Amino acid sequence: MQCDPRQPELYKKEMMAVQDSMDVLNGKWKISIISSICYYNKRRFSDILNDVAGISNKMLSKELKELEINQLVRRTVLDTQPVTVQYELTEHGKTLQTIINNLTDWGLEHRKKILGK
Repeated sequence: MQCDPRQPELYKKEMMAVQDSMDVLNGKWKISIISSICYYNKRRFSDILNDVAGISNKMLSKELKELEINQLVRRTVLDTQPVTVQYELTEHGKTLQTIINNLTDWGLEHRKKILGK
C-alpha cells in the first residue's frame, strides 16, 4: 500500500480493513499469545502462560477463546492423565506468521535504535 491522496475511496476501504484486523487482534495479549504458538507450532496452556509475562490464567483462557472464535487458533484436548490441552494455529492463523516475523524484526531494530542493544 502506498499513500496516494488522489484515491480517497480506495484508502477508506483499506483503513476499514486495518480496523477489522485491529478488532480481531486488539488488546494487550493476543499478539504475544499468537507469537508463542507461532514460534513453537503447538503449545500447552501452561507453556503459553509461561511465555506471556504478566498474563493471568483467566485472561489467557478468555483470549484463547476469542482467538478460537476468530478461527486463528485450534484447541485440542489430549487423552492424557491429567488432561492436557494443546493449542496450534489454524491455516487461517498461520497467515499471521509473516506479521509476527515483521513485528519481531521491527522490534529488534527498534530496541537497537532506542537502547543501543
